[in-house]
Order: sequence, then structure tokens, then C-alpha cells
Amino acid sequence: MDFYDICDQVIDLLKQRGRVSYRALKMQFALSDDGMEALKDELIYAQKLAVDEENRVLVWTGDTASVQAVASQPAQPTPPPAAQAQHSPQVAPLQTTPPPDAERRQLTVMFCDLVESTKLSSQLDPEVYREVVRPYQRVCTEVIQRYDGHIAQYLGDGLLVYFGYPQSHEDEAQRAVYTGLGILNTLPQLNMRLEQEKGIRLALRIGIHTGLVVVGDIGEGSRQEQLALGETPNVAARIQGLAASNTVAISDATYRLVQGYFDCEALGAQTLRGVAQPLQVYRVLEASGVHSRLEVAQTRGLTPLVGREQEVGILVERWEQVKAGHGHVVLLTGDAGIGKSRLVQMLKEHVANEPHLRWECRGSEYYQNTALFPVTDLFQRLLRFQAEETPGREGGKTRTGAEPV
Repeated sequence: MDFYDICDQVIDLLKQRGRVSYRALKMQFALSDDGMEALKDELIYAQKLAVDEENRVLVWTGDTASVQAVASQPAQPTPPPAAQAQHSPQVAPLQTTPPPDAERRQLTVMFCDLVESTKLSSQLDPEVYREVVRPYQRVCTEVIQRYDGHIAQYLGDGLLVYFGYPQSHEDEAQRAVYTGLGILNTLPQLNMRLEQEKGIRLALRIGIHTGLVVVGDIGEGSRQEQLALGETPNVAARIQGLAASNTVAISDATYRLVQGYFDCEALGAQTLRGVAQPLQVYRVLEASGVHSRLEVAQTRGLTPLVGREQEVGILVERWEQVKAGHGHVVLLTGDAGIGKSRLVQMLKEHVANEPHLRWECRGSEYYQNTALFPVTDLFQRLLRFQAEETPGREGGKTRTGAEPV
């Protein structure tokens, strides 16, 4: 969806509602701060279809002919009271419950900050420093939006990000860690450009913690923000301060939720300022390649599969026919939770000790807007592409199927 498609949808929304807050528009259309400013310029100044109210709300001022037409219609004659009593049913007034001022939630909070940003800002002219920070924030935002994170605040050259608010998922901690690794993977390309243009390189630290918060409006007037209060954001900030340059550090609470999905290195119990008890902290090394809870549970041992003897028999029969030279395609479909992945796992275990070549492709919700992701992901795993490799080196691997000499 390009910018003007978004403009058209916002215009339709304003025609229906009359007033829409900027926060709601940013959430609905995943707009960055720059995108929101461009949208305001287009609707308020270029097309003159809306006006700004207290820098928080967009108010429709376009064609009001349809509203006036409804208002100018003659009023229907009011029936006499007796007729009203005879023909009009008595309807009790609808009781509406106001939305809560705040919500109690479990969030995974991520802090991302530049290393030695104070020293860097003192070395550069403020305008030049701004030209460094903005592309860094832009690439971070792209990764955060891919995993459906919510940027709560831009803290100068740092970012405060929530996973689990305003939209919840079942894998918030995984999304946060994938986001942290994804940001670090984009850094070499960004540094290549900054080194050519500005002669500098950036380094990041990322800290992640999971816990209970109360999230709601903080502040007054135009400075009102939706922020999470509690120990969790503070602990995430402290863990970020402990992390080594260009690494992701996570708390024990987050580690328990992502264990098996990522390879981690224990950093031991760490004493955090303002936290009563020492906290176990881990450094995230890389994704383990595990994609499902079934694969994680397999390392601890799976319970016996019951009631699927017929389905397992069909898969084994097809495998024997394949070995005899008869190609087969098997489509396994059904409702979520009935054991499709477990059946595939049974077949993988059955053929494990026999000669075979298995290529496994998977879709991912995180890459639903990336064309051919299952195939490109397969090649990245087969050819072992690394984040720091140049396009030329990756092209060499693609042509030869191995490391170029």
C-alpha cells in the first residue's frame, strides 16, 4: 500500500467519523512519525480537507453536503402520546461501560540504545548527528513493525518498545528477541553507508525483560502518552546497560519463554541498580532454527501418539512407494491443534536412519509481506548466508552452492 492509498483510506475514515486521533491513525496504518507528518501536510495544507486540533486530533472539514442534506430533511410528525404508548415498545437505555483508564498486562519490553552516544554527539554538529540518528531509527522501526512491536517512546537516540500492547500475541518474547537480532543484522549495512557518508560507525546495546505492568495514559493535555508503569521497563533498561556492544541481553523471565528457540550464553547473576535481588541474565547468540513448540518439546521427550495409527500407516506406505521409485505428494490438512505437525514429526523420525535428502520450507507470520520467503529462507539456511556478507559474496555462494574461493 503506497502513501496515497493510505491517504484515500484516511479520507474515507474521516468522512465516516468526523474526528480521528493521530495515535489511532498510527496504529491503524502502521505509520512512522515522518509518515504521520506527511499525512497531516497532505490533508490539512495540500488538500484542505481537515484541520488539526491540539496536535492530537484530525478533524474533517471537507464536503459536508451529505450531512447538511440529512439535517435539512423535514421532521416527521410526532404521533400523539396515546399512539406512542400503543405502538412504540419500551426500550431500556443502553448501559455503556467506559473503557478502563489503564490495563494490567504482561509485556515484554525492549530497550535499544546507541553505545557512547554522548561522545558521538559531542564530536558531530547537531545537524549531522540528526542525520545519523534518523536512519538508525528508521531501520530499527522497520524491523520492529515486522514483528508487530509498538514503539512507546523515542528517547533521543534510544527506543522503548512494547511487545504485547496494544495488540497481544502468544509469542511476544520471541518477537522481541527476533526484533533485537534483526536490528543487529541490519547494522552492518547501515554502518557501511554511514562510514562512506559520515566516516562513523554505530554500535548498539539491546536489553529485554518480561513482566507485569500497568499501561495507560500518562501526562496531561498534548503531552499525554500511553506508557507502561512498573518494574519491568526499569529492569529492561538496566539489562540494556549491562549488554556488551552489539549484543542482545535478556532476563531469566524472558529466557524461560524463548528457551529452545534461541542459542543463549549465561552471563550469571547480575546486580541491577534499584532491584532487590540479583537477576540471571543471558546473552542471545542466534536463532536455533527451531520453529515450533513441538521441536522444543522433542528435546525433553514427547508423549506417545495415540489414535493416529491409520494416518501414520498411510505416510509410511507412501514412503515405501517413494523408495521404490514412485513419486508422491501428500497433502496433510485439518483444524489447528489436531496433530498435523506431530504426524510430520513421526515420518521424519521413521526415515531418519534411511538414506534421504530432506528440504523443509516453512511460512512465517513475521514475513507475511516478504515474497517467496519459504524458498529464500531455505536457500539462506542451505548456503549459510551471514548477515555481514556482501551481495557479491552471497551471489557467489548461490552460483557455486558453496563458499566461494
